[in-house]
Amino acid sequence: MNSGSHSSASSVINLELDNTNGNRILVQDVEAEVDSIDEDVYQNKPGNESKEGESKKILRDQLRRTLTTNLATTEASFTNRGPARWLPDSQRSFHSKLSPREYFILTDAGKPVYISRGTDTDDIDVSSMLGVMQALISVFIDDGDKLKSINAGKTRITFLQRQPLYYACVSTWGEPESVARSQLEYLHLQILSVVTSVQLKRIFERRGNFDLRRLLGGADTFLTTMIARLQLDLAISMSALRCLRLDPFLRNKLAQALVPSGKFTKDILYIILVTQGEIITIVRPRKHSVHPADIHILLTTLASPSISNSPAAAMWVPLCLPKWNEGRMVNAYVVNIPYMLGGNSNSSGLEGTSGKRETQTLTSRSITLVCISGGSDFDSVRAWCDEAVENSPANHTSSSSFHHLRTHISHSSYAISELGIPGLRHFVYKARGLVQVTYPADEKNEGETDEKKRIITLYQLVHDAIHAKGMSNPGKGEVREGLKLQYLRTETEAVLGWITQPFELYLTLSPLLPKSAAVGAANAVARWVKKEEGKLFLKDAPVF
Repeated sequence: MNSGSHSSASSVINLELDNTNGNRILVQDVEAEVDSIDEDVYQNKPGNESKEGESKKILRDQLRRTLTTNLATTEASFTNRGPARWLPDSQRSFHSKLSPREYFILTDAGKPVYISRGTDTDDIDVSSMLGVMQALISVFIDDGDKLKSINAGKTRITFLQRQPLYYACVSTWGEPESVARSQLEYLHLQILSVVTSVQLKRIFERRGNFDLRRLLGGADTFLTTMIARLQLDLAISMSALRCLRLDPFLRNKLAQALVPSGKFTKDILYIILVTQGEIITIVRPRKHSVHPADIHILLTTLASPSISNSPAAAMWVPLCLPKWNEGRMVNAYVVNIPYMLGGNSNSSGLEGTSGKRETQTLTSRSITLVCISGGSDFDSVRAWCDEAVENSPANHTSSSSFHHLRTHISHSSYAISELGIPGLRHFVYKARGLVQVTYPADEKNEGETDEKKRIITLYQLVHDAIHAKGMSNPGKGEVREGLKLQYLRTETEAVLGWITQPFELYLTLSPLLPKSAAVGAANAVARWVKKEEGKLFLKDAPVF
């Protein structure tokens, strides 16, 4: 794959798929340095020195003085930290009201592609803002350098360059720079899911000032949905997937029913069963592993209003899975299988072959079957999916399998109170080998609250410290590694991060608990997850 399109500057890392290992369901992401440079993007351009105006030089010199001062301060803080086991207690108070992050996408010619502010933004203000961003990035590119971020008080503007597109995130949340860069990388991948990297390169080689909005069409909804998920989705933050809590026997029975057969199977990439953004099972060819970023791109596409609000029982959705092949489109056949959360087992709410929905008077939720094919045999794929739905345990209204599936899905989430650990308010557990996470349901269910934003930001700070992402570019011969146990306390909560070979664990606790009790709570959570891991994680999915 083109290294210019996938840099280790983000925590979303491009990996070559291990086609020889049939036991790997998901590809493990590798933690990367934040400061690596895309060499093919930031090459010196001959003749730029002579064209550079005096104002450009002044702008660059001023930025360099500011950034050099900030860098020296940051390096000093890391150097003085010493071998302390615990992060110092946080002296900063988070804003009582956190402003929404703002995202900007523009071409290297300064033309707007997407702005998260919406359509009511003044065109003149937008043009001026994008012009400044384009100029800031350009003065560094012309000098063979890279502008990564600008700090202005409590506001940070983070940049990501993926030629021919520039991305920027404006945030006052206080999250690490690596988090903002990862979010911008996901926006880039979401654009590649609509327009492949090959298409982008060809278009802008012919017309450098091309207006990409005309080609993206209605893809704004995909980007808006992705941004909404990036704010609070802990699975994306941890570069992993979240699976539905389900009895392993029932999960395996559903998966076995989805193993395809026939000539068309050579073109099948993945078959995925999902509900409400949680993976039930994945069936795949033995030669392919699944990258979490591709699954998140798919889930975002399915959650966008143009797809989720469609009255169609089934549809074809063309998209690109950038981590599988950023230069090729594939076709996803999406089938929705609605079911009732209440009522008797003889009322499933399933659609008939005519595509007409039965009248639903109860609260409904759907299981979605997605079959991703790289071939053009649409009829065979559609026929197999229809047959799989008809033969699936989820479609037998009188069978105990459907009753059990409905019962399990309706009660799949768990509350933090189920663990019975004093002082524990929330946790996130990542099984590193499986690249999957689990965490309890939100008992308050208050949507996007400032409390949630604050806790997720604290998780991200501890995660960044554990993985030493904020300590990149060490001096010559110096090796900096994150500590295995990190602790951060504010006025309202304490957050503990713990990393081992098999798992990562992040906990939110009462700030009144002593650190020894926090460690005890972490051990108790690890034991509970170990006991429940057969239900919490997808471990033995079938291959074909």
